Amino acid sequence: MAVIVAFHAHPDDEAILTGGTLARAAAEGHRVVIVVAGDGLMGPRPPHEPPRMRELRTSAAVLGAARVVHLGYADSGHGPVLYPDPPDRPRFVRADPLEAAERLAAILREEKADLLLSYDPNGGYGHRDHVRVHEVGALAARLTGVRVLEATMPRDTAARLLALARRLRVPVRYDPAALDSAYSHRAEITHVSKVRRFARRKQVALASHRSQLNGTGRLAPVARVATRLPAPVFGLLFGREWFIERH
Repeated sequence: MAVIVAFHAHPDDEAILTGGTLARAAAEGHRVVIVVAGDGLMGPRPPHEPPRMRELRTSAAVLGAARVVHLGYADSGHGPVLYPDPPDRPRFVRADPLEAAERLAAILREEKADLLLSYDPNGGYGHRDHVRVHEVGALAARLTGVRVLEATMPRDTAARLLALARRLRVPVRYDPAALDSAYSHRAEITHVSKVRRFARRKQVALASHRSQLNGTGRLAPVARVATRLPAPVFGLLFGREWFIERH
């Protein structure tokens, strides 16, 4: 049995980027641990667990993950304005990278992790917290010596999915030109995880994140449509996940 730690920026990223891979790993008997940098909140923590963390635990259960950990940071938001930190903790992008890496490294050591899933240097579509996941993940790997696979997507695949969404008149707020520097070139990808058999679990896990699906995020319309697709169609569109292993 291997121990796989999937490090993500926010609740819902685990389903979008690696849901099929995590479900497959869990089904094959491996221990899966999901770590998120932010808890889905822009402001102070409430006395109870935030809704998005509860949704993450539901998603994790669907995927077969054994443990969910919040690294302790607030979300940084996406857009031109980086708001001040809430009074109880820093935003992830303002966290000291080494301190964050040490927090992640402590989990890797505790779990005796064999593999860390992180993000590519572009942080996928460039969200500041996603870029920081790459940086912190790389630092934690150097501290522990754990093997790393960086979750990504071929740029041409991302462009085709975006074009399909627009043809279906899904109201996507996204600049196609941004894809020139998003995700990764296909030639960089070293591992393709074929997870079509687990696509239904991935779809149900994504649907667990109701607050995001019902929100106003730029990719929320796409996610809403994706969760309503017939399972075979969802599997056809989202039945592969891509990773880069640096040597």
